[in-house]
Amino acid sequence: MGQDQLRVGLVGTGPWATTVHAPGLADHPGTVLSAVWSRRPEAASALAQAYDAVPTSDLDELFEQVDALAFAVPPAVQAELATRAAEAGKHLILEKPIAPDLASAQRLADAVTSAGVASLVMLTLRFAQQTRDWLEGVTAAGGWRGGSVRWLSGALLGGKYASSTWRQDPAGGALADIGPHAFDLLDAALGPITDVLATHRGPDDLWQLLLEHEGGITSTATLSLRLPVQPTVVEYSVFGDHGLRTLGRTGTANDAYTALLDDFAAMVSCGTITHPCDVRRGVHLARIVDQARAALR
Repeated sequence: MGQDQLRVGLVGTGPWATTVHAPGLADHPGTVLSAVWSRRPEAASALAQAYDAVPTSDLDELFEQVDALAFAVPPAVQAELATRAAEAGKHLILEKPIAPDLASAQRLADAVTSAGVASLVMLTLRFAQQTRDWLEGVTAAGGWRGGSVRWLSGALLGGKYASSTWRQDPAGGALADIGPHAFDLLDAALGPITDVLATHRGPDDLWQLLLEHEGGITSTATLSLRLPVQPTVVEYSVFGDHGLRTLGRTGTANDAYTALLDDFAAMVSCGTITHPCDVRRGVHLARIVDQARAALR
């Protein structure tokens, strides 16, 4: 391990932890995968052994061994454990949604702010270079009147995430899982989302939303994880004075995670605790999800 490498503990041993977090942390020059935590000791041992890390099911033991923690667990578990980790002075890599509800998201953000630790949310598309270039062009051009996103997938019909309890729960589903991705890019391209004007949830968890942005701009989002669509459809568009500009699914999750780790290691090294995708961004997206649920009721 290099002297400047961050010792990172991985919380979780599911498919996303094993295919994205673990290899990313192990391969990045700025980080080392030091420990793996799971409530299932055998799962922690198996993943840790593959990367010469230390397995543990004891949080205090985990905190003693690392500088930072990366989370790949359900939102409710993440909110609880990440809040404790921030209070222990650990830097955080968080998954979206950062918490199961707005109140617990705000508690987590308050703990991060109080501790003065760095935080980043794994908003996969935002860390792709093609997305960064697209957003830079959109922001520079200005004059946009509206936009839309379609995110259509069959992820909950089968495959490695179909057994995910929180995604299958009515309180989760497409709104909680892919909603943050959808709202994040619309917000970044068109300006802050201030309200959810209308929400419709159709059969099989098909969501249609009308969003309002600062300045009166509106956008729409169509989201589903239960449509037999292969491959997944991800389509963003903005329109206005400069015509129509579109963005599809870009890069890979592993490439995005590497870019996130670039930023994360730099933040910790420089003592920076603010970033466009930090925990406060997670709270903003949780607020939009909360507004969507309220509009549905």
